Amino acid sequence: MQIKAPEKHGFDPARLQRLDGFIKARYLDTGKLPHAQILISRDNEIVHFSSQGAAREGSDKPVDEGSIFRIASMTKPITSVAFMMLVEQGKVAVDTPVHDILPEFKNTGVYSGGGGGVPFITKPTAQPMRMLDLLRHTSGLTYGFQYRSNIDAVYRATPSDAGPVENWYGEADLDTFITELAKTPLEFSPGEAWNYSVSTDVLGAVVQRVSGMPLDHFIAAKILTPLKMHDTGFMVPADKAERLVDCYAWAGPSGRIMYDRGETSMWLKQPKLVSGGGGLVSTALDYHRFCLMLANGGELDGVRILGRKTVELMTMNHLPGKSDLSTLSQSLFSETQNGGVGFGLGVAVTQDVAKAMIPGSAGEYYWGGMFSTSFFIDPVEKLHVVFMTQLSPSLLYPIRRELKTLIYSALT
Repeated sequence: MQIKAPEKHGFDPARLQRLDGFIKARYLDTGKLPHAQILISRDNEIVHFSSQGAAREGSDKPVDEGSIFRIASMTKPITSVAFMMLVEQGKVAVDTPVHDILPEFKNTGVYSGGGGGVPFITKPTAQPMRMLDLLRHTSGLTYGFQYRSNIDAVYRATPSDAGPVENWYGEADLDTFITELAKTPLEFSPGEAWNYSVSTDVLGAVVQRVSGMPLDHFIAAKILTPLKMHDTGFMVPADKAERLVDCYAWAGPSGRIMYDRGETSMWLKQPKLVSGGGGLVSTALDYHRFCLMLANGGELDGVRILGRKTVELMTMNHLPGKSDLSTLSQSLFSETQNGGVGFGLGVAVTQDVAKAMIPGSAGEYYWGGMFSTSFFIDPVEKLHVVFMTQLSPSLLYPIRRELKTLIYSALT
């Protein structure tokens, strides 16, 4: 890895260096985060890369450029790219009804009453759920961890119950998950609201059915291998197991506790339910290559993954009426601040920098994961950033906002 002089790419080196001290003082020395890694690229060159903190509990080995992190919902843009590759081949379209590919959803209705042991009452959808709704999270689906409705309660059902099981390392495969999910009512009619959800997991099932390949095989063959993202996948192979870092969860006043220990991790074995919404592990350098591909209009090192106009389509705001998330969102949780932010085909898109109240550019696109990882790509400034750590939930600390502020303040 070559790190280029930041001053030659429009950064004040002293201001940029403040990042590491800030992270150390506010998050590592206080024990809020176990470790942190940040990569900053401008003009297709890495101008800053730093790693701090121990990779595993009880070890002095620090995180480094080889460290592997669970990227959770940063999987979503990769799955969305996989789908758009099939769109470019004419095998499916953005406005294709979901039930055309996944007939299980043909008769899925909208919640009208019931739940909590009482049979559901449903009504027909006002319009069919389309692939567009999966890509932009307007499908009417939800996540069980939101704890906000009778519908997400079904998502948390145990294997002996009738509902879908959000147990990504259980016995269900992707087809079984879809079958059970489609039996549960939608929270709203597709296109009428925005709610963070398992939509991208359903999109992964679409990729699998349309391509005729298992989702993990398709992503590996069509995206990861061509982009030389050799450390990214839905599991960590045995010869790389020592590189997987520990992952933590917040436990209230007592602080953070171990969520998934690196040496015994769930990600060391192949999952039966491949999660296109949150299952990948990766490194900062690998995800940097994915960002480079998008920033370069779908191409990297002579390998074209998507057409330039397809990337442009993905990074436009597709919310109904050109609205923003603060207007349409019904979600108690998402990987973004909502003001001035639209949503494209797999990524959030900044529409109004003033409403977002964070330095940036209109047209910048981004997302993050529940373990507090994040990335953003700013086409105006030819800048992108990848941030890695491992603490759930991601909304616990405002570190994404803080890092963006520090990074933009270093531009000259």
